[in-house]
Amino acid sequence: MRRYADRMTDQPRRRLVLASQSPARLGLLRQAGLTPEVIVSGVDEDAVTAPTPAELALALAEAKASVVAAKPEVLGALVIGCDSVLELDGQALGKPADAEEATARWKTMRGRAGVLQTGHCIYDTATDGSRYASATASTVVRFGEPSDEEIAAYVASGEPLHVAGAFTLDGRSAPFIEGIDGDHGNVIGISLPLVRRLLARLDVGITQLWAPRER
Repeated sequence: MRRYADRMTDQPRRRLVLASQSPARLGLLRQAGLTPEVIVSGVDEDAVTAPTPAELALALAEAKASVVAAKPEVLGALVIGCDSVLELDGQALGKPADAEEATARWKTMRGRAGVLQTGHCIYDTATDGSRYASATASTVVRFGEPSDEEIAAYVASGEPLHVAGAFTLDGRSAPFIEGIDGDHGNVIGISLPLVRRLLARLDVGITQLWAPRER
């Protein structure tokens, strides 16, 4: 008898769309056997507000997913929207505006712990367009104590200007992170276990989205 996973992959594979331009998110999904198309939402992130960092991350993810899900060209697809912010002292920290802000932020973060909040939202556009599942994943990040010189060098690399919280777990700032408590993928940009649970709420098995194995 064939395994359950093999039987699941016999079902028609759903089209998957990622409503994010993040190469890290795309890379994690591909590593998990998924092959999403990328359609950027164009949502004005500064116009979205919420009472807490976790709620803000979720509101941004829902906004991005809903905008892309409304496009006629994605009809029938599953649309994933994500957004991340670092929660520190109750504040939501997204991408720093410039090198000066990135430097100041790292000097504040070093030796402390923050919570990386990533909102996830999945729309099933094969329904009436209004069916979706969403949630926020939270991971504690413990920062090391890089010197002023190390911070300056990192900021000069340009990397922290393009990522939420001004750091990445899989980039040049990795040596400055002592550890995490929770899902590492969530810190990189998307929690695959949460994606599986949200798909299940929509009655979609994640194995139905796997790309065919090379023979």
